[in-house]
Amino acid sequence: MISSNSSSSCRTEFNLIQVNGTWTRQTGQCKQKEGKSSDAKIYENKTDQGVCWTVVSPIVFTYRVIQCKDLLDPRNDTLLWGHLGDEELKDTTSNSKPVKRFIVIDKTVHELYGSKVSQYFDERGVIYKILPLTTTEENKSMELVTKILEEVHHLGIDRRSEPIIALGGGVCLDVVGLAASLYRRRTPYIRVPTTLLSYVDASVGAKTGVNFAGGKNKLGTYVPPVATFLDSSFFQTLPLRQISNGFAEMLKMALMKHLGLFELLEVNGSKLLHAKLQPSKTCSGSEMEDSTAASMRIAIETMLEELAPNLWEDDLDRLVDFGHLISPELEMKVLPALLHGEAVNIDMSFMVYVAQQKGLLTNDEKDRIIQCMLGLELPVWHEECSLALVQKSLRERLKHSAGSVRMPLPTGLGRAEIFHDMIEDDVICQAFQKWTEELSSFGAPPALGEQ
Repeated sequence: MISSNSSSSCRTEFNLIQVNGTWTRQTGQCKQKEGKSSDAKIYENKTDQGVCWTVVSPIVFTYRVIQCKDLLDPRNDTLLWGHLGDEELKDTTSNSKPVKRFIVIDKTVHELYGSKVSQYFDERGVIYKILPLTTTEENKSMELVTKILEEVHHLGIDRRSEPIIALGGGVCLDVVGLAASLYRRRTPYIRVPTTLLSYVDASVGAKTGVNFAGGKNKLGTYVPPVATFLDSSFFQTLPLRQISNGFAEMLKMALMKHLGLFELLEVNGSKLLHAKLQPSKTCSGSEMEDSTAASMRIAIETMLEELAPNLWEDDLDRLVDFGHLISPELEMKVLPALLHGEAVNIDMSFMVYVAQQKGLLTNDEKDRIIQCMLGLELPVWHEECSLALVQKSLRERLKHSAGSVRMPLPTGLGRAEIFHDMIEDDVICQAFQKWTEELSSFGAPPALGEQ
């Protein structure tokens, strides 16, 4: 072995400048008056053994999250052009080239809204293809991704200017996002969430993914959409269970970092649930209407605060992982008995007991959180969430988290910390026993499809 001290080295930094379509390296001492510069740099390191080039190239993604009304009204430009800035829009609309769109829509959503989607693009004179697919956790696989890619390839779309549109819940958005990230190494896509859970969670981040080898989202990429369009009117046709399912992710953000959102859900959660988060039609400007708008806005803002600085999860200390330590194992074990948000809430419910056992929460705070969950009609316990499953999940977390469990836990109402040390086994066991004794009588959620 040759030590690093036995050879001399010389390191040079190069900037990259483009003139007349050609990129060239220039050292920092050279000043180019003409041409376009790049934020990328090349570092050249020469030693007695050879040459090493190190490329540093920052990657910047820009995406928009837009709340709007009447998204499928043909007079609304958002679905067609909302992903573009003013200058891009000016260039695009002045182009005589026909507009083309490929739309993947969840089969159930297609039964409810397919005719409106077709009418929208027909009236806008768009060349389009609608692909209805059954998108469930059970078939969230690479086979579904391949099906989408085959249809995209058959239609033929421009790899930069004709985004793929996904309309559906979180599974649909994840699968389409992965397909778009793979087609010609990255094709823009747009997310249109139609469930509350995807509205406040899956639609505002960069993750795409499918299940693999019995594991949830084991294959995926970090490629955000060019835009997400949020229209809460889709919730009107959702079963109440799906609305409740979405409240779990809203409650997660409330418990982790926003006391005001927690108190809003604590006081008005049941009313918001049964109103399906629709504005009041009889009392404009009412407290109920204000609560509806505020709850969704705060949930999205707090989620974006946590995701934007860490889109690629380079930092594994993530508050948004609360409720996601045990739930992946539980959700896949009982599939399709639990919806994603329900599994997350069972995880959060148990972790609230862990936090109380560690002295992070008072007994009163623990009880208020559980009562809020019950008010949102979320499950707080499940017979398949055994102590063995809990312990296995924590061991897996330790294995895949660079030697640290990284466990977000509430330290009060609306605040939290991330704990890196493995929770003592006696704390887990005592919390589990108390959790089971106090909450097992609440049982499992209703069967799928029930209102």
